[in-house]
Amino acid sequence: MLRIGQIEYANCTPIFHALRQQYPVGDYIYVGGVPARLNTLLAAGDIDVCPSSSIAYALHPDRFLIIPEISISSCGPVQSVLLFSSMPIEELDGRHVLLSSESATSVNLLKILLKKRYRCNCTFQVTALAPDAALQEAPGLLLIGDTALRTLKTETTVYVYDLGELWHDWTGTPFVFALWLAFRGSLPDHESEFRTLANRLERSKAFALANLEIIADVSQDAEWMGRDNLLSYWRNNLSFDLSREHVAGVNLFFRLAAEMGLIQQAPELAFLGS
Repeated sequence: MLRIGQIEYANCTPIFHALRQQYPVGDYIYVGGVPARLNTLLAAGDIDVCPSSSIAYALHPDRFLIIPEISISSCGPVQSVLLFSSMPIEELDGRHVLLSSESATSVNLLKILLKKRYRCNCTFQVTALAPDAALQEAPGLLLIGDTALRTLKTETTVYVYDLGELWHDWTGTPFVFALWLAFRGSLPDHESEFRTLANRLERSKAFALANLEIIADVSQDAEWMGRDNLLSYWRNNLSFDLSREHVAGVNLFFRLAAEMGLIQQAPELAFLGS
């Protein structure tokens, strides 16, 4: 039985709802957590498959295969990966920026944007401080996921930069925050299950996109985001595809990360079933 890592963010709700709705829950073991924890479990083989931070693939390409046709991406503003700053972003050169510990992909995206696009040399530190306290400690704060969405609703006194928008405006490509990755070590014992899951995920994506209003009606995310805001987020800010343009964005991200020494080298992309 495959063990699936389930990220507990609003950006994952539609796919997981559709997967559970269409297929027996007993077919899989679901393991919940934030991206950083699930990345660690997947790299160790403690789970078999997960929508995982894109940079995790680049760090250990020998350990993973990419499930085709599905991702968590944006083709412009993503709304849930945000830099909060007490000054304009181009003035952050030489300044200290605090980081969420939940996603290495977003951290590396921010480092690339600051260095390559804005020519800012910043220092970085992971923080567990609440947003208000963090912004008292440093002029910049990166937040992701539901924390970013919640803070966006309440923080009105600082500059807010959407990293998905900054990337798309700069490169013209989508940004792939998460790839669905399969642990290679699980493949010999579960090859047919992986193929079945890949097909189910593609069908679940289609089901989710056709039933977003129904999913919003039963989603706990609507309780704090509001139903209309949640639907707008899913429809207008997220892409669950992995098209040629998405793949081009992944390859560009990896190339820039390698140029900055954030990863050893830009890896070739290896897909399940290819």
